[in-house]
Amino acid sequence: MLYFLGQLGESLTAFNVFRYITFRTAGAVVTALFFVFLFGPGMIAGLRIRQGKGQPIREDGPAGHLLTKKGTPTMGGLMILAGAVTSILLWSNLSNIYVWAVLFVTVSFGAIGLYDDYLKVKRMSHKGFSGWQRLLIEAIVALIASYVIAAITDPKISTSLMFPFIKGSGLQLSYFFYLFAGFIIVGAGNSVNFTDGLDGLAIVPVMVAAACFGLIAYLVGSVTFSEYLFINNVPGTAELSVVCGALIGAGLGFLWFNAPPAQIFMGDTGSLALGGALGTIAVATKHEIVLAIVGGLFVLETVSVIVQVVSFKLTGKRVFKMAPIHHHFEMMGWTESQVVIRFWIISFVLALIGLSELKLR
Repeated sequence: MLYFLGQLGESLTAFNVFRYITFRTAGAVVTALFFVFLFGPGMIAGLRIRQGKGQPIREDGPAGHLLTKKGTPTMGGLMILAGAVTSILLWSNLSNIYVWAVLFVTVSFGAIGLYDDYLKVKRMSHKGFSGWQRLLIEAIVALIASYVIAAITDPKISTSLMFPFIKGSGLQLSYFFYLFAGFIIVGAGNSVNFTDGLDGLAIVPVMVAAACFGLIAYLVGSVTFSEYLFINNVPGTAELSVVCGALIGAGLGFLWFNAPPAQIFMGDTGSLALGGALGTIAVATKHEIVLAIVGGLFVLETVSVIVQVVSFKLTGKRVFKMAPIHHHFEMMGWTESQVVIRFWIISFVLALIGLSELKLR
């Protein structure tokens, strides 16, 4: 919305700043941050009243959780979504289709997660609605977004898979691209969902990934930088830097209330929405594989669940003391803060590795 003030720059020079993506990205960070700070306490109070006993805690999990986390309200993702979406609508170029594609996935996944959280609280169970039904709805949303993104991207690369650390064209996937892109978006959403199990554990790696992809989107969307770095230019994706800025700002605001001991959990409302947003941005910027590197912590959490389930069904034995893997380390004696901070460190290291592909080609 404020982007269009830049059009006044021809007569009023001061308004030229609204044309700059860097300025609007900074504005998006600050706006989302203060939005969550301002309305967060009221939302927490309202959710605590409506939910009563708060988010159901797994009885088969670490025993300490039943004492320290019981009664904490969930659906904190509403705070993140409200702050981020408001900021995006305020600071983004709303004529940019990439922005709307990301918003479509983010809000849709957030709505799916909200319904899941609602059922958990209503039934006082850690199980929401059918996993297959949820995945089906997510897949439909992801396929629609993938089709829209491919339709507005340069036909030469729209359905291609680009490889990091390698110069030149990628692998042409043709119609299989839509399934691949849909898998990335759905997988990203659920990977963040698996990671969200301890106070502050998921939100910081999400912000780290958002910062990385804010930079990637800016470089990929610039002809000058993309030519210099030998990366594919995708015109229009630089605007996604503003989206990433909004996610970071809303995430920082949420972390203020989610820091241990958490006053609120983001729930599926937030984790699905944030993961879906990151997956969509990765697809739009043609950096899907880099997302698997930068978001390697999310991949690790997901793989630990898959390995645990497959092992138990095939052999009757568990590989980990408990899955996702962050609970495994808790069961080994690590304190919650040790697990969270060490996992944050891992996410920072993986982010640096992922960003290195921009130059190492």
